Amino acid sequence: MKHRNNYEFLTQAPIRKVIPTMAVPTIISMMVTSFYNLADTYFVSQINTQSTAAVGVVFTVMSIFQAFGFFFGHGSGNYISRALGAKEKDTPAIMAATGFGYGVGLGVLITIAGLLLLTPLSRSLGSTPTILPYTEQYLSCILIGAPFIIGSYTLNLQMRFQGNAAYSMYGIMSGAVLNIALDPLLIFTFGLGIRGAAIATVISQAVSFFILLWLTAHCDNQRIDLRRFSFSKVYIKAILAGGTPSLTRQGLGSIASLVMNLVASRFGDAAIAGLTIVIRVSFIINAAVIGLGHGYQPLCGFCYGAKLYKRVIDGFWFTVKCGSIFLVVFTVFGLIFAEEVVMQFRSDPDVVEIGSAALRWQLLTMPFIPFIMLSNMMMQTINRPVAANLLAASRRGLFYLPALIILPYFFGIFGLEICQFVSDALSLALTIPITFYEFRRMKREIK
Repeated sequence: MKHRNNYEFLTQAPIRKVIPTMAVPTIISMMVTSFYNLADTYFVSQINTQSTAAVGVVFTVMSIFQAFGFFFGHGSGNYISRALGAKEKDTPAIMAATGFGYGVGLGVLITIAGLLLLTPLSRSLGSTPTILPYTEQYLSCILIGAPFIIGSYTLNLQMRFQGNAAYSMYGIMSGAVLNIALDPLLIFTFGLGIRGAAIATVISQAVSFFILLWLTAHCDNQRIDLRRFSFSKVYIKAILAGGTPSLTRQGLGSIASLVMNLVASRFGDAAIAGLTIVIRVSFIINAAVIGLGHGYQPLCGFCYGAKLYKRVIDGFWFTVKCGSIFLVVFTVFGLIFAEEVVMQFRSDPDVVEIGSAALRWQLLTMPFIPFIMLSNMMMQTINRPVAANLLAASRRGLFYLPALIILPYFFGIFGLEICQFVSDALSLALTIPITFYEFRRMKREIK
């Protein structure tokens, strides 16, 4: 197979060609992973209610694994892309080994600690006495897979930042497809029940892990050579700078969901159900924008490292325009058919009324989300950790959490419905001056 010269492609090829080439494999991977999660839940739900609840309880642990994978993957990947853009010889390989080594090492520690504290951990996650045996069966297997899960996410992101999104897609998709095949086989044919679902997950993640690891030695990727692992503070600081915004986003997202459910519970089950539906719909829509952002980040890192600042700015605006046009179309559609969208999930009149109102308010700021998200991703990639963490915290934390506490208190259910709209508007107001300040700085460098 003829390998593409990623440096030339990312720094010289037309932007309108580079961004889709980088983004499409990421979007496909996210969609396949979403389908796999739905299929996994479906098969487990055929066992019994306790098994379904146990999977939901352990989902928090899986989210933590993903968060750490994103932390080490973004932290090392951002550095690698800038170093490759600057044509540094040794540092990309050292960072690849270092980020991977720390990620897998943390996974091993989590496995050991989790298995030693299995019962108290299961209870702390919310297991009731009837759910506890199923949680322990599922969690004990999932914990064994921690090094593979964190390592897979780390390798996946490192490849994307090197401009090899298609290869990272192969590794992720192979594991997802294998999991879908193994679930019914192990759960029902071999009669392993919920333990079979966990084993299927671990096997599929291990397969993804080894495929991605093999690909690092081929296809123009940075080879993972643990002999190049470094304890240097330079690399640790770089991982922290590039990875903490990802932890901030995911951590605050989890806290925001918990607080939203607590606040919504004061207005009844219909409020919780309606807002949950809106979050699911928004997640599906935003997945495309996130995919576009992941397509921009390799270009941003390479070009910033190569001091091609105009191309960094042009790529930013091209990606924002593509995302905004897509979301304007969806916003118009959603404003007209908000009730019908919510009814696809639940036909309860109260749920439809609350959900459609919240969806319409959120849609009003939806076309600005690409600018907010891309600004955050750009700051993360060009090593602006303070700005990146501030922007990462704004939309689901800095503004959203106070809005959840204040607005429903004064305006009741209407205040709850407009919380995300208010948070997005304030996030936009914060993002504009930070982003344009960075653009002015780059333009001064160009001159």
